[in-house]
Amino acid sequence: MKHTWLALLLGCTILTASAQTLKTPAPSPTQTVKQDFGLSAIELSYSRPGIKGRKIFGEVVPFGKVWRTGANGATTLTFGDDVTIGGTKIPAGKYGLLSIPDKDSWTLIITKQLNVTSPAAYKTESDVVRVTVKPIELKYDIENFTIQFANVQSGSCDLQLMWANTIVILPIATEIDTKVMTQIKNQVEGDPRPYFNAAMYYMDNGKDLNKALEWFNKSLEQNPGAFFVLYQKANCLAKLGRKQEAIDTANKGVEAAEKAKNDDYVALNKKLLATLK
Repeated sequence: MKHTWLALLLGCTILTASAQTLKTPAPSPTQTVKQDFGLSAIELSYSRPGIKGRKIFGEVVPFGKVWRTGANGATTLTFGDDVTIGGTKIPAGKYGLLSIPDKDSWTLIITKQLNVTSPAAYKTESDVVRVTVKPIELKYDIENFTIQFANVQSGSCDLQLMWANTIVILPIATEIDTKVMTQIKNQVEGDPRPYFNAAMYYMDNGKDLNKALEWFNKSLEQNPGAFFVLYQKANCLAKLGRKQEAIDTANKGVEAAEKAKNDDYVALNKKLLATLK
């Protein structure tokens, strides 16, 4: 009898140990997305439920009620820089993302609450901003709930929420020009190394092209064989309408790129030259 009980006890222990180590796929897997944005990044964490043959909006996700905008835990956004959403400036930090879906409009909520998993836990006084957006009907179904960053520009991007045949879009903006211009002023005055990046920022953002050209020249003084600088200087000269100088510089860019065995910049300079004929 003693041996029988011992055997049963050992069997139960083995079964318990097996049960504790059993791991199965999560029905709504968690995803973390980090998107470089502005001068830092935005980090998103959420769970991705599937349609699984169900009617989603209006049933699985009721209309007119707060939704955690995902499954399992709360959905969160962490902004590395201050951002602007719906006209409201939001300090850098971590926030919850909630939504109130409806048939013809959605309310998207950025909240200070980081743990809302049910409507009962939501507190309106913790809202940072509410934005009303119009849902767009897709011609196909998205099986798993998906949040992604799209149309990412230096100072703006879209947060897209997609599930079933619906997509809603939340625009996000950040102010970078003042920060970059301050960096340029501080660094260029005391350190020659940022000349190329400063010139590129000026050229790409519609600022003083003559100042950009000055900085391209200073960059070339440091590294006369820099084929990529020659190419961008030729671009700058072309934008200034100084055609012959642009042609001469692009030809130098071809020679420098060939010497460096960089076929991409050989092709870029030749393409630019074709537009200057």
